[in-house]
Amino acid sequence: MSPIARPISRSLSAELRNANVTGRPVRALGAASAMAARIAEDSGADALWLSGLELSTMLGLPDENVLASRDLADAVLALRRTANLPVIVDIDNAGGTVAAAGRTAYDLARAGAAALCLEDSAYPKTNSFSLHRDQELAEMTLVRAQLMELRARGGDELVLIARTEALICGGTLREAIIRAEAYVTAGADAVLIHSKDPSGAQALETARAWKGNAPLVSVPTAFPHLDAAALGDAGYSLAIYANQLSRAAMSAMREAAGHFSATGQFDPARLVDVQDLLQVANPDARACL
Repeated sequence: MSPIARPISRSLSAELRNANVTGRPVRALGAASAMAARIAEDSGADALWLSGLELSTMLGLPDENVLASRDLADAVLALRRTANLPVIVDIDNAGGTVAAAGRTAYDLARAGAAALCLEDSAYPKTNSFSLHRDQELAEMTLVRAQLMELRARGGDELVLIARTEALICGGTLREAIIRAEAYVTAGADAVLIHSKDPSGAQALETARAWKGNAPLVSVPTAFPHLDAAALGDAGYSLAIYANQLSRAAMSAMREAAGHFSATGQFDPARLVDVQDLLQVANPDARACL
């Protein structure tokens, strides 16, 4: 086995097509570290999502187009060293140019990414949940050209997900669908019409309104009460749980550190064994247990 990356045994594109038939969406868990990738795989996740927000946060950077393609590629290699799952990479707006999209596709395809998710936010991007700045949309012609460049530089095996922020920016569902349809004609394999409506009603309405052949993707960060089964029943083929593991880890670290601050000791009941850390980077040792 290669010391660089573990082989991927499943085709993400095939799983997305199958999800259209079975009604069971592919479940991708956000993982910005090898540790998170191992936990996601052990939990039964179908794929990994390399989130721009999670990776930026881990590196102490703002989620504003600061990550470079090599940062993402290094992270993809770390995930693939650890887990035998397809890696879907959040490439934001791919640097806002066609040339930057081309380099991004080349670097990430070489690193072994299974899919890239391009969003139509204007450069520099603003996180969809930002409280400080409003998101703006890029021109559709630019996004279509970026998608075509991603295909040309990344190859036919790479799954391309086109994400529109139209609803995030206050646009109508019709406007969002027009953008999504345009991106499919430019080569997108799947469509993500992003919503942060906490009721989930907008996401369900989107699924009813989408008539295209491309699989539909959901990121239910704002509406966690819609579980994978409900999203599958609505017509979604891929559900991305983008940052839940990082949020859970932050909560657990705060709790452990708070206990230490109050007592001068770490509570062993809140900690995994040191062997668990060793096994993340040593799968052969894990197999011997």
